[in-house]
Amino acid sequence: MLLFFTTLAILAGFWEDYKKFSYEIMSANLEAQTSTPEEVQEVIAELEQYRQRLIDDTLEMAKKVKMPKQAVMKQLENHPEIVYIDGALANLRSQENS
Repeated sequence: MLLFFTTLAILAGFWEDYKKFSYEIMSANLEAQTSTPEEVQEVIAELEQYRQRLIDDTLEMAKKVKMPKQAVMKQLENHPEIVYIDGALANLRSQENS
């Protein structure tokens, strides 16, 4: 149970970033429909970097509280922010291929 609450506390730290970044993602999705392929690639790269930063930061914090990496990764798979970013990336990639 402590593991669960510790993970929630770690992930909650990203909530503020999420609120700021979600607007940028939505804007990027809308703009991607009229953007150049280079701009779409740039947005995809930025989203991938942000996603990786979230994972890396969470793993670093989890290591400090001695949480197993496997347990953290399992929870990250279903984290709303990661799921949202993955959806935005899939959307942008489909627009890129069109």
